[in-house]
Amino acid sequence: MMNPKPTSVEEYFSWFPPDIQAKLQQIRETLRAALPEAKEVISYHMPAFKTSEVLVYYAAAKSHLGYYPTNSGVEEFKKELAEYVTSKGAIQFPYDRELPLDLIAQIAQFRAEEAKFRAELKKKR
Repeated sequence: MMNPKPTSVEEYFSWFPPDIQAKLQQIRETLRAALPEAKEVISYHMPAFKTSEVLVYYAAAKSHLGYYPTNSGVEEFKKELAEYVTSKGAIQFPYDRELPLDLIAQIAQFRAEEAKFRAELKKKR
């Protein structure tokens, strides 16, 4: 299967073993609760949550769950993310540890506020 393109979040989840599906479902439920106004989409072949723009993406990797809140989401929570591997716009949550669901939700809500602010700025132009 070369670079498959999922047509739904459910299809994406189905490609992984049950233990990874459970982690994906945990992050999905956390994001649904944190971003009630956002729409669930597949973007760049990954599950994502979108309002006026994509707020966060998440994806299963070999040894971690990747969380992609864009660069601003990583920068804003740098201190809280110190124990995790991060790069520009990406955070790695190892499978052998509990997901920091409160932190995941806070980052998502920060991104939602940021998107709302940007959308309002665009309207004023």
